[in-house]
Amino acid sequence: MIVPLIIIGIVVILVLIAVLFYNSFVRKKLKVENSFSEIKIQCKKRFDLVPNLVETVKGYAQHEKETLENVTLARSAGASAKSVRELAAANSQLTQTLNKLFALGEQYPDLKANINFGKLQDELVTVEKAIAVSRSFYNDAVMMYNRAVKTVPGNMFAAMFKFKEAEFFDAPEAELENVTVKF
Repeated sequence: MIVPLIIIGIVVILVLIAVLFYNSFVRKKLKVENSFSEIKIQCKKRFDLVPNLVETVKGYAQHEKETLENVTLARSAGASAKSVRELAAANSQLTQTLNKLFALGEQYPDLKANINFGKLQDELVTVEKAIAVSRSFYNDAVMMYNRAVKTVPGNMFAAMFKFKEAEFFDAPEAELENVTVKF
């Protein structure tokens, strides 16, 4: 009589532990997804500012067509990105091309003095800071989730429930280097 009760008790405890681990993984995964969503929102704001910036620059630097086209292409790549890796790559490409675009302001004093150009630059700087904060929150959420997926005993439950590691939003190597602008 006691043995079946002990077995039932052990089974109930194991089921409760499995449920607790499952719920913990779900909460952590949702936090990762929510954090990535915030990055996408900030990047969308950035991508939405780019056409206005390009139009402002066009009036002053019409012969800089290649730079303007590269900015537009980078914006399109970012707007259509689906994964963390695609968005990070597009974001890096856009950063590089925007740096070249902002360098045009140094070459064209009238453009640098343009109020719209200055406002758009300021807005982009604000959005860049928001993206950096969002990326930090996302990577923290990924770290906590991945730690739960990789450590014992969580890794056994993660495998059982098919929870996989999440991808970090890394800065590509090109973004870590000093920017050099050549014309």
